[in-house]
Amino acid sequence: MSDVLPGGTLRLSETLTVTRVGYGTLQLAGPMAYGPPRDRDEALAVLRAAVRSGITHLDTSDYYGPHLVNGLVREALHPYPEGLHIATKVGARRTADRGWPAALSRPELIQAVHDNLDHLGLEALDLVNLRMTDTLAARDIVEPFTVLAELRDQGLIRNLGVSNVSAEQVEAARGIAPVVAVQNYYNVAFRQDDALVDRCAELGIAYVPFWPLGGFRPLQAAPLERVAAELGATARQIALAWLLHRSPTILLIPGTSTRAHLVQNIAAATIDLPSRALHILNAIGAPAH
Repeated sequence: MSDVLPGGTLRLSETLTVTRVGYGTLQLAGPMAYGPPRDRDEALAVLRAAVRSGITHLDTSDYYGPHLVNGLVREALHPYPEGLHIATKVGARRTADRGWPAALSRPELIQAVHDNLDHLGLEALDLVNLRMTDTLAARDIVEPFTVLAELRDQGLIRNLGVSNVSAEQVEAARGIAPVVAVQNYYNVAFRQDDALVDRCAELGIAYVPFWPLGGFRPLQAAPLERVAAELGATARQIALAWLLHRSPTILLIPGTSTRAHLVQNIAAATIDLPSRALHILNAIGAPAH
């Protein structure tokens, strides 16, 4: 491992401290995170370059592919270097039409945890995020999160997080077992989680934006482009830098399938956003009053 990346680290629990700049593996699969990568050798090279750069937080899931990306992670990095932490997600499955239906029953969750363990070559998972689907009701998270809490008590999982959730679901989960991370859709242009971002900071919980650059439809905003031009950076770098400035407990997991973009994403943590730039960026996705 190299020196700590710009942006520093965040301690999520006694067993989990990670670099604030991480790497998300979703784009290593084919289009819409389905099927094999376009360039398998480059996919392996990106994973190795991420770890070589000093990143200690990889975000993945066995339903990327499905059942392909975790195999790439294992092939590229196993035996895993000391200090590298792998977060995964359960709670969904993939269909032939590239859908993401829920898989939240007890048997499905238990099988998903064991599949992640097997495909990653691990005896215990550092962090498992429960992905909720099509529901924001607090009561709906209780049963599936309880299953994961039981697997944590059995030693198969070290830390638990939640994904695609409401603030009420976060609180319901916290009543069952410690929650160290919340992974929701959030970026400079999509700010519906502003209050939850602040709440996570108050509680010392990591907030991990998925699709920090817009996902399958990349961010496009004239003010973002203008700030990028003024600071001599790319728009995606400014979008990532804004997230690091937004809250001290935000962790980044931008995905990419190329080493060139990986270098650009990491460099975003070195960008200082002056007050004028922050004012412009804050206005892009600010909720209307």
